[in-house]
Amino acid sequence: MMDEESTKRFCQRNEDRERRAYEAGSKVQVSQDKREITVLPQRKTDELDYTATMSYSSSCCESCIRLKDRCPQPRGLVSLIVTKVCMFALLFGVVWSVTGSECLPGGNLFGIVVLFICSVLGGKLVGMIQLPTLPPFPPLLGMLLAGLLLRNVPYVTDAVFIHTRWSSALRNIALSIILTRAGLGLDPSALSRLKAVCLRLAIGPCVLEACVVAVVSHFLLGLPWVWGFILGFVLAAVSPAVVVPSMLLLQREGLGVEKGIPTLLMAAGSFDDILAITGFSTCLGIAFSTGSTWMNILKGLLEVVGGVVAGLILGLFLCCFPSKDQEDLVVRRTLMLLGLSIFSVFFSHVIGFAGAGGLCTLVLAFLAALGWKTDKAPVAAMVGTSWDVFQPLLFGLIGAEITILTLSPSTVGLGLACISIGLVVRLLVTFLLVHYGGFNLKEKLFISVAWLPKATVQAAIGSKALDLAREEGDETLIKFGLEVLTLAVLAILTTAPIGALGIGLAGPRLLARQVKDNTEGGAMTPSSYGIGQEKDSVTLESKL
Repeated sequence: MMDEESTKRFCQRNEDRERRAYEAGSKVQVSQDKREITVLPQRKTDELDYTATMSYSSSCCESCIRLKDRCPQPRGLVSLIVTKVCMFALLFGVVWSVTGSECLPGGNLFGIVVLFICSVLGGKLVGMIQLPTLPPFPPLLGMLLAGLLLRNVPYVTDAVFIHTRWSSALRNIALSIILTRAGLGLDPSALSRLKAVCLRLAIGPCVLEACVVAVVSHFLLGLPWVWGFILGFVLAAVSPAVVVPSMLLLQREGLGVEKGIPTLLMAAGSFDDILAITGFSTCLGIAFSTGSTWMNILKGLLEVVGGVVAGLILGLFLCCFPSKDQEDLVVRRTLMLLGLSIFSVFFSHVIGFAGAGGLCTLVLAFLAALGWKTDKAPVAAMVGTSWDVFQPLLFGLIGAEITILTLSPSTVGLGLACISIGLVVRLLVTFLLVHYGGFNLKEKLFISVAWLPKATVQAAIGSKALDLAREEGDETLIKFGLEVLTLAVLAILTTAPIGALGIGLAGPRLLARQVKDNTEGGAMTPSSYGIGQEKDSVTLESKL
């Protein structure tokens, strides 16, 4: 009994001990819970501090925003300058990381970019020179002078360096674009409409001026006969870059529209340039041929025939491909046309028929335009955009080829004499050839003056003979090529501004103005009927 009772007491004692321990643990947990609960007010204080901090930072942000709104933001010219500087710096960084020293001073890429920028700025500055009642000066003068300055300013000429191969390649690309535009600009309907007077005006002055310059340069400058004719055909071409803007300005004023004088000069100018380029290419092929004289003449004729045949084949190809059901038809036609034109010019140099490439380009562009008919306008616009890029390069590179210190005063003086004699002959021949065209005396004088300026073709083909001479490595030929290029630059510098000013001064004084008469119920007088013709002339000149 005692053992059982002691055992019960011992078990009961253990149970009481466990119960007390459990109660003690519960109290500790409760106290901990209470302690946690008592900490909660402190945590609420932290949240209030965080909320206060956030409210303070948001108020600071709002203050910054209000301050930013009150501060003037860069706009207009300042923003444009900063944006363009950043874009230029980014572009330079990318190009420098790829090409290395080529884009640094003394490298080819650096020279091309600087020449392009200076030529564009020079063209803009010269274009801003505008006198009342006169057409603006042609921007190409500023481009040419920019290249001339870069070439002849000390220390600058060392930094702006362009290798002759790079320069020749860029000029050939520009020549391809010029010939492509000339081929696209030809309009058979204009030729049939203007008929004989257009042909006389396109062929007569060009051929006779080339022959006279060839004879004069042979006796004054000592050029061989074939080089004299090369120089003659270089100087014989009229400049559409000067004539076309001046004609459009006069046409807007209604001057000379009744007799179609602006249309006549536009159409005849295109044929005049093509004839000069054809004669130049033929003489160039003869000059750089080896063998007997008759073989050289035969090679020149073969270059003409080969260029025409190749142009016919490539032109027919462009009429069919790309087909009209393709996407981006205008872009593909433009790329195909320019690609084939540039390839023709360069490939003709590779095979030794340098004169065939230009003729091939003219023919293929003209034939492609005939096949495309009215769809050629957007293609011509895109080709014109590419010319806007290469025009500053062409005239800048031409100006950069002339070193003033190496020029002989006798060469400059005799060259100006050759140019002057050629211009006088051109004036007289032009006046005589339009004698039977139904024009009065004042209109004949105006057409003669408008047929003087020279620029685009001279810049395009003036250096071609020099490039071929450098490839041959013959010092005598290089000397002849430099003389041809020098006279081409002199012709641009003298005749382009004189021609532009002559057209602007003579147009209002020598041409009749078209006026609309509304006195009789809006009836049109004969002069107002010319206004109706003016719209047709505008359309035709836009196509040309």
